[in-house]
Amino acid sequence: MRFRDWASRVTLVFFMFATLILVVFMSGSRQIQSHSNASTSEATVGSQYPQAQFPSVITTEEKKRTLSKAPINNQNQINKINTQYATTTAFSQYKPNLARAEVDPSNYGERYTKDANGVPLNNQPLVVLHETSNSASSAVNFFQTPHDDENVQASYHALITLDGTIIYLVPPDKRAFGAGNSVFKGINGMETVQTNPQLPPSVNNFAYNVSLETPRDAWGKTNIDQHSGYTEVQYDSLAWLIAQSQVLDDRITTHRAVDITNGKVDPLSFDFDKFFNKLHSFRELKTFNNAKKS
Repeated sequence: MRFRDWASRVTLVFFMFATLILVVFMSGSRQIQSHSNASTSEATVGSQYPQAQFPSVITTEEKKRTLSKAPINNQNQINKINTQYATTTAFSQYKPNLARAEVDPSNYGERYTKDANGVPLNNQPLVVLHETSNSASSAVNFFQTPHDDENVQASYHALITLDGTIIYLVPPDKRAFGAGNSVFKGINGMETVQTNPQLPPSVNNFAYNVSLETPRDAWGKTNIDQHSGYTEVQYDSLAWLIAQSQVLDDRITTHRAVDITNGKVDPLSFDFDKFFNKLHSFRELKTFNNAKKS
């Protein structure tokens, strides 16, 4: 064999071997990238308040927002280590029934940026828990009825029925009329906002009002201090709903706690330990570096 033929064959074998190595490397790289994308898409980060979640109108990309795309609530934390709630695998595995009911515009309003005296507002989000005192359908019917009298206007952002169905009522960016004369007593002191000089101040301007359907044994009853309690799926759906938000645990309260007329006692027989155990299984704090690359 001539030297030229032997050298040509060696060169051909070398290039074939190098090509094989390159193909294997590129395939492995794509598998690593695919695995990385799958792992980061598990957790979703919520907005300040829970958002309506309807699979038919929400895209897969919107459902799978990664931590790096999380909204920043505190502008002072830009370019610093940021901690926010993110949903868990348990959250993604729970699939509550979802529904929507239109509320008459007289029963809700806009969230104000200034109070009745023109003072700028900067209250952090709050969740206020209620119960219907009667059937879910009667509550929805009331909210869908126009009310000219501002003293009887009422609504929730969401309502959870006995079978765990979440009924979205008022959009989260709007002000639902869930609490009347009310004050939240938190670590920042007494918080309330007066938006109408003719009406008492309330927490509605910065609250997300969500109600549980009252158990049947207490429908229409007054002057009671307890009842049979809420169903397991109501607690599951409530935790699933709140897990989508950035509302802090210590800013989840009840109508009884914020009411200052001493007339509201809902939600009766609410088990906070059960609720928080479920909430913490559906969301967890995640820390990530939001610093911009130079």
